Amino acid sequence: MKSNIDSNISIKQDFFSGFKKSVPIMMGYIPVSFTYGLMARGEGLDAFTTILISLTSFTSAGQFAGTHVIVDGGTFLEMAMTTFIINIRYTLMSLSLSQRVIDMSVVKKMIIAFGITDESFTVSSFEEGTLSFPFMLGLSFFPFLSWIFGTLLGATTSSILSPRLQDSMGIALYGMFLALIVPQAKRDKKIFSVVIVAISISTLFRFTPILSRVSSGWVVIVSTVISASFGAILFTEVRSDD
Repeated sequence: MKSNIDSNISIKQDFFSGFKKSVPIMMGYIPVSFTYGLMARGEGLDAFTTILISLTSFTSAGQFAGTHVIVDGGTFLEMAMTTFIINIRYTLMSLSLSQRVIDMSVVKKMIIAFGITDESFTVSSFEEGTLSFPFMLGLSFFPFLSWIFGTLLGATTSSILSPRLQDSMGIALYGMFLALIVPQAKRDKKIFSVVIVAISISTLFRFTPILSRVSSGWVVIVSTVISASFGAILFTEVRSDD
């Protein structure tokens, strides 16, 4: 009897520990998902479809890119390739965390995997010891709700906001991406080089007459693969066994 009580207390403690550490993530997700809701509605998607995408694809950058492919009339192959390349990092994150989670059922592991984002992975990576299901659930569930809430707000208020304000939110999105990239590029010349390669390839597609006909989805795919390969080949550390 006592062991069951202790077990329940431990589950609650782990869950609320995950919840407390998810609060900053929640605060950051609402404005980004709000912008996504505005962008998707501005591109012509209805509110239901916009919210459904956030419910089934908790991927941020993958959603923005995938939505552009949908709006541009891209093929299923283009959609699959775009989202796969952008979201492949989650596979590596899941493999990393799988070494630290307490033994649990496949269903629980699938729930955890769905909730893994860049931010939740970073927070869980700094945790010491093993990671329990209640902790990971508390860490990912509430940010997921905030992502849906922000998308809902953006999708339903898009008709109320003035066009100028909607445009400013779109610019804010690019500002957020720059805020993530610029500090890292300033500190690390390797990252700066990869960013320059990606920008150069994207610019080439944009202003070259023949290449400008290529859809945005394939531009993202080609730019990502080439720039990432450039970084992997040029900056791979070669270790020598002494």
